[in-house]
Amino acid sequence: MHVFYTPDIQTLAELPEEEAAHAVRVLRLQSGDEVTLTDGKGNFYRAEISTATPKRCLVNILETLPQAPLWKGHLHIAMAPTKNMDRTEWFAEKATEIGFDELTFLNCRFSERKVIKTERIAKILVSAIKQSLKARLPRLNEMTDFNKFIAQPFQGQKFIAHCYEGEKPQLKDIVQPGEDALILIGPEGDFSEEEVKKATEQGFVPISLGPSRLRTETAALVACHILNLQNQ
Repeated sequence: MHVFYTPDIQTLAELPEEEAAHAVRVLRLQSGDEVTLTDGKGNFYRAEISTATPKRCLVNILETLPQAPLWKGHLHIAMAPTKNMDRTEWFAEKATEIGFDELTFLNCRFSERKVIKTERIAKILVSAIKQSLKARLPRLNEMTDFNKFIAQPFQGQKFIAHCYEGEKPQLKDIVQPGEDALILIGPEGDFSEEEVKKATEQGFVPISLGPSRLRTETAALVACHILNLQNQ
């Protein structure tokens, strides 16, 4: 099945330039071939190519196929990007395959990466929803200062994962299925003690992801998986 990302398909019956090039030049699709489209907003479309040229690929919509939500609630992961961008990109791909709704990058005190270009991450998210047959594209936010982020209003459960001593229940034991959930994942050097204190003052609940010490991207993926499973 060939799936193409067409965010404007409801107003423009044409594949975006990059998707059109892949369809026509790489896959050698022609007029009359049937394809599947997704707008990233919850819908698949069964379509037929009407015009295929090296620069354009026009389609006729044959059927609209809404996809029911695959999990309950709005699942939001806010993480400090890793120094090695390959690890952050790996997380973005795998988390999208598992399923979540929103990704925010945090600029923390001990962050080893203070700037991130989201263009490549955005492409990875698109590729991952097509590969995993999901009709909803996760929202991607730019890098945000930690203190500014935790002060923003959020209606739902709020958690922070850190490695400091203290009472920390397992995420799987306290997350409430069906409710929106936000979890903070720190950098390789963890959140600072001051950041943990500020987050708890803002209503974030300290949690554990298990007995092992996890890399940033692994912790973020484990958190995503737990939230997804608990909200099936």
